[in-house]
Amino acid sequence: MAVTPYYLSLIKKSTGNDPVRIQCIPDLLEITFSQQYPDDPLNEHSYMAVPKLIHRYADRCLILVTEQCAVHCRHCNRKRFWTKSNGGNFKTRLSGFIRYLEKSPQIREVIISGGDPLIYDDEKLESILASIKAIKHVEVLRIGSRIPVVMPMRITKNLCQMLKRYRPLWFNTQFNSPAEITPDAARACNMLQETGIPVSNQSVLLKGINDSPGVMRRLLYGLQKISVRPYYLFHCEPVKGCGHFRVNIESGLKMMEFIRQECSGLALPQYVADLPGESGKIPLFGLSPKTKNELKKNQYFFDNFT
Repeated sequence: MAVTPYYLSLIKKSTGNDPVRIQCIPDLLEITFSQQYPDDPLNEHSYMAVPKLIHRYADRCLILVTEQCAVHCRHCNRKRFWTKSNGGNFKTRLSGFIRYLEKSPQIREVIISGGDPLIYDDEKLESILASIKAIKHVEVLRIGSRIPVVMPMRITKNLCQMLKRYRPLWFNTQFNSPAEITPDAARACNMLQETGIPVSNQSVLLKGINDSPGVMRRLLYGLQKISVRPYYLFHCEPVKGCGHFRVNIESGLKMMEFIRQECSGLALPQYVADLPGESGKIPLFGLSPKTKNELKKNQYFFDNFT
């Protein structure tokens, strides 16, 4: 278990149905439900060209710069890292990334993830950005971080000024509940935006947190109000210990039909499932025959889907 004092303070109910509590406080369901699921449902390990660099798509790759996060989200799809310290020396890991990137001219975009890269101080984070930016064929950087949601005071003027030097840089975060859109979180996102860094949101569809149309609409409109673009809504992956969060896919599609009819297009995320192998992110809303065939191949990922 890991949770910041700030995120803990957002819990309003002592009972188990508080959306923030569910996301950060351990539950016995994690060890009694869906233990048949794997630790690594996307088989990320097989796409690690070098340690902690995942190269699934030709023109972009994802680097895991750390295994640490500010909060251990109970629905995390990389829970397998929680009991592991950062493997090896930081400089050794970074040099491995750079060597691979330099030899891979087809890669134009690098996604900096983890763990959470903003767990590092500004100096170490800048060393990562500067090293990658120095590679001529890398055109775009992207950071994936939940820090604006769980520890917004980490977003400072100094951090934003440093990040500005490495534009074009895109920032993806993860708000899952309207309860997380606080004045502090809005301020953090606004500071990034004022620096010229676009902020997008990648939610996970989670049972008991955001799987009702009314809650999802409040979340999406709340994001639109703070100028954070709803980008993806992920179907929760079948990760060991996360089965109790998974919503039936038919229910997810029914909810998204309501959202499509009721919400502004500017607040409409793409409902997707991330599948292992080369399938990648499959759009679920408005299923095409090709998409249905992909889902049938991965029936394990979509319990009770017909």
